[in-house]
Amino acid sequence: MDKATLTARIKEASYLEGDFLLRSGKRSKYYMDKYLFETQPDILKALGAEFCKHLTDDVTLIAGAELGGVALAAATAMEANLPWIIVRNSKKDYGTSKMVEGVLKEGDVVLLVEDIATTGGQVLEAAKIIAEAGATVKKIVCVIDRKQGARENIEGTGHVFDSIITKDDLGITD
Repeated sequence: MDKATLTARIKEASYLEGDFLLRSGKRSKYYMDKYLFETQPDILKALGAEFCKHLTDDVTLIAGAELGGVALAAATAMEANLPWIIVRNSKKDYGTSKMVEGVLKEGDVVLLVEDIATTGGQVLEAAKIIAEAGATVKKIVCVIDRKQGARENIEGTGHVFDSIITKDDLGITD
């Protein structure tokens, strides 16, 4: 699927108008419901291929933060034939009590995928957990950059950041 078609499909599947409170604490007149686009097989498959365009030969692992990044990481890993991990938002208090599900090794080079970036808070938390395990986050890539500070916040911590599309690509002017 070409990028213009993918962008149109994402907007068609998930664009909502109203008054929404975002995870960042900001309010918005629009909401891109990530679960509405991530649960469409054609969109998810195309996103896996788009994320793979950001891979370099040294990347050994794909990562996604729970919950929105899980399907994206899985789709990317299948397209790239690389292993993947889930970074939890909080440690579970049963079983293995891990913050990372899957195998993350010291020295891994990671492509961290994210759904929608507003301020970048959640993906930066995931990147910190990956770094604490001795791995390197090579690049952080999101599906949609809302252009509300995520790029500046993520790059301000020294990470490389990119997005597949932005709110401008979706024709959203807020």
